[in-house]
Amino acid sequence: MVMKSTPSPNCTGGKSAAAASSSAVCALLVLGLAACSPKEETKPAAPVAPAQAETHTNPKYGPTVANPAPAPAPAPQGMVWIPGGEFSMGSDVASESLCSMAGVTRDAAPIVRVAVDGFWMDATEVTNAQFAKFVEATDYVTIAEKKPTQEEFPTAPPENLIAGSTVFAPTPVAVKLDNYFQWWSYVPGAQWRHPAGPESDIKGQENYPVVQVAWADAAAYAKWAGKRLPTEAEWEFAARGGKAGQLYAWGDELKPNGKFQANIYQGAFPVEKGDTGEDGFKGIAPVAQFPPNAYGLHDVAGNVWEWCSDWYRVDTYARLKLAGGVAHNPQGPDSSYDPAEPTEKKRVHRGGSYLCTSLYCTRYMVGTRGKGEVNTASNHLGFRCVKPAVPNPVNP
Repeated sequence: MVMKSTPSPNCTGGKSAAAASSSAVCALLVLGLAACSPKEETKPAAPVAPAQAETHTNPKYGPTVANPAPAPAPAPQGMVWIPGGEFSMGSDVASESLCSMAGVTRDAAPIVRVAVDGFWMDATEVTNAQFAKFVEATDYVTIAEKKPTQEEFPTAPPENLIAGSTVFAPTPVAVKLDNYFQWWSYVPGAQWRHPAGPESDIKGQENYPVVQVAWADAAAYAKWAGKRLPTEAEWEFAARGGKAGQLYAWGDELKPNGKFQANIYQGAFPVEKGDTGEDGFKGIAPVAQFPPNAYGLHDVAGNVWEWCSDWYRVDTYARLKLAGGVAHNPQGPDSSYDPAEPTEKKRVHRGGSYLCTSLYCTRYMVGTRGKGEVNTASNHLGFRCVKPAVPNPVNP
């Protein structure tokens, strides 16, 4: 079995047949997994308008100043208006203390000033039902459904070229959190209709976020729907909901009034049945099960990671800071670069997932980032779309 991405440097043997099974799991570092690793469309809740200028006690974050112009038209179905404006983007190293793993904020620093124009955004992640309509209309085949080719993996035996994808595989007993090979597997037949493998399906889960989609799959859906994927700057501005510098999309406290605000992992990670479900869910949840942020967006923290349009670079924020001033509508770098895997082409992930935990990472914090090799999918990675008020092409 082979994965469609290059193994991480933690693996040996490259793309050879001997390394084929570990190749699949190694690709998880590319995905950012190691770091955190409807029959009717959902009707978004009416957003609560934030203050015109929102400040934060952390002096590294300047005020968020939302554009005053109202929405230019009635909202497209399932979308909410994000007014755009100027804000402080990124994370502070002080947040490291909230996670047992060091380095969670390293690629989201330094904090930079950014301005984005107003746009429409899906109130929820794209659901299985919505993606199914796309596939039915276009006969689209996702990357996970395609058999890897000999050209992609010239050293792999033909019998190892099997279509599939990456699936979380909890361990039977507690393990040290120093080797993510222990809880991830490449599963033949895993794809969006069968997220955990051929024995699984999505019947009755029409209102769950679609997963097992690679970047090109998400971009293809967005184009079909007359939308596009959000830039990283658009995503963070929207997720912050007009607030400045808060740790989470809902504030600075993980459990205000003792209640979880997102579908994340509680309990012993990554042990089988280790998730206690204190937030109401064990594993993936339907969309819109938690209160929206001030702009009316659900699930911008936890549940599933979300693809952005930007190429991933570890030094993106440092480059923006060096340029000085306010970055207006940044589209991301022209190419990808991750020193851990310099030859891999990666795009940005945002939001964290139902597998994010304070035991291993806290990338459900609104200012933090993930990353993913463009052809790699998993069962905790999805997306949502945006639609500009005025057409503004994003780098393909």
